[in-house]
Amino acid sequence: MAAPPDQAEARPRADGQERDVARNQDSASASGDTDRMAGGEQNAAPQPPRRKGLLGHPLLLIGAAVALIAVAVCALLWWLNARHYESTDDGFIDTHMVRLAPQIAGRVTAVLVRDNQLVHAGDPVVIIDSADVRTRVAQAQAQRAQAQAQVENAAAQILVNQASYQQSLADAAAARAQANNAAVDLARYQRLLAINPAAVAQQQLDQARTTAAQTAAQLQSALKVSQTRAAQVAASRTQVTAGRDQVNAAQAQFEEQGVTLGYTRIVAPVTGHVAQKTVAIGNYVEPGTQMLAIVPLEIWVTANFKETQLAHMRPGQAVTVHVDACPDDRIRAHVDSIERGAGQAFGILPPENATGNYVKVVQRVPVKIVFDNPPPDCPLGPGMSVEPTVKVR
Repeated sequence: MAAPPDQAEARPRADGQERDVARNQDSASASGDTDRMAGGEQNAAPQPPRRKGLLGHPLLLIGAAVALIAVAVCALLWWLNARHYESTDDGFIDTHMVRLAPQIAGRVTAVLVRDNQLVHAGDPVVIIDSADVRTRVAQAQAQRAQAQAQVENAAAQILVNQASYQQSLADAAAARAQANNAAVDLARYQRLLAINPAAVAQQQLDQARTTAAQTAAQLQSALKVSQTRAAQVAASRTQVTAGRDQVNAAQAQFEEQGVTLGYTRIVAPVTGHVAQKTVAIGNYVEPGTQMLAIVPLEIWVTANFKETQLAHMRPGQAVTVHVDACPDDRIRAHVDSIERGAGQAFGILPPENATGNYVKVVQRVPVKIVFDNPPPDCPLGPGMSVEPTVKVR
């Protein structure tokens, strides 16, 4: 017979419960066996030793010692090499900047250079209007010619006066001869009159006296004329001297105006590059007004070393210059000279160390370093920062 439906459903449930109970028992027995086995193994195997730190390992200690010795050797080698050099970052490129300014006032008619252009000594750079100056030059030249003509006229007058003077001397000689002759005749008549009064007529005696007086007067007149002619000769010579002085003055005036005319053409005094150009065509410039500057090709480095770095530094020592503007270039140079004095001694207000509390501060001394062969592709100029390294040993 078939079982009722209720019994059929109950039987599978009982079978399932029995299987769950059996499964749980098997799991418990398995876990118990595992615990026993683990306990047995723990009791049977010895406990491992406690691990030491990394510093306790001998290889690591040896490696650390080797590394420390290597660092010490490298530091020693670096010091042995570094003590042969002295360097500073307080260094700048320097030069004697040439600033051009006019010496006369005027209007600019031409500017012949551009910014940063290379110019050579003697090249014209600025032209100032020269019309007024040329007029003064022509006037001075005319005055010089006039003074020269006066000198020539005075020189010719000297010849005329000298001829007149010679003629007056001849006239004076003739007058002296006549006066002497008349005096001799008068003396002879007077002697005859004294010997024999009847031998000489009174009329002859009176005529002799008149002739002697006239000839004496003529002699005095001739002498005065000759003196006048001599004075005229001296005056003519004085006029020549004065005329020559006027010629010299006119020549000086002419040369001065010529120099002034030269000031209207401003040229480059040195070879270099144009910088700070502020002048333009049409500007009215005054004497002393800066128009532009020229940076010469001759440049050097002014490095301010500490005074404690100068013990072994001498002129002629080799220098390697690192320029910030050209980081890939190592420029060769040499020490030219060491300034006799610290920079603060040449300041506007030098320090007064003899008063108040004193704190010693290491001073810096300017050292001039000259380039041996500066690179042409590196735009070196005054004010650029450099780092020179001097080999002192």
